[in-house]
Amino acid sequence: MSVNIQLEWTPNPSTLKYVVDRKLLGGGAVNFTNRDEAQAKSPLALRLMDIQGVTAVMLGTNFVTVTKGESGEWDELNDSVMSTLDTHLSEGLPVVDEAAVAAARQATSADGTVEQRIQFILDEEIRPAVAQDGGDITLDRFEDGIVYLHMKGSCAGCPSSTATLKMGIEGRLREMIPEVTEVVSV
Repeated sequence: MSVNIQLEWTPNPSTLKYVVDRKLLGGGAVNFTNRDEAQAKSPLALRLMDIQGVTAVMLGTNFVTVTKGESGEWDELNDSVMSTLDTHLSEGLPVVDEAAVAAARQATSADGTVEQRIQFILDEEIRPAVAQDGGDITLDRFEDGIVYLHMKGSCAGCPSSTATLKMGIEGRLREMIPEVTEVVSV
């Protein structure tokens, strides 16, 4: 059974978003920036990371965001990515190792009242908005008034990510959580 794949451009010229007609994850997103991570958690991400020029893969609920390095050209990469997605998903192969992803999420989950409030705002307001552009933002930690975030998918290296981070996310978190003084990307 062939997969319907729609290509979407993102604000990051090094990243493309591939929307598929299949559910890939139950929720959230998983980011892979190296082959070892992909090998441990996602057969699909591993296949995509094996394409020459691909430097990062983010899996969302029904999309895959692919980031290319300087050596990659979209004209060549796009055909390989589309073919890999179609083959992998049409064959019904697993997208992720659910147990490995769940264990990783649990190990990095935020705790503490301020972090829980930050996480809630990220999950409910910010992450759904950036996912529409093929990106994701996750909490690394909250320390001394500073929120440390990981920019993933199309958000990583996006020319407008600094403005989004400072004017959008920082403004919203400071408005809702007085303990927040600054937001930075790690």
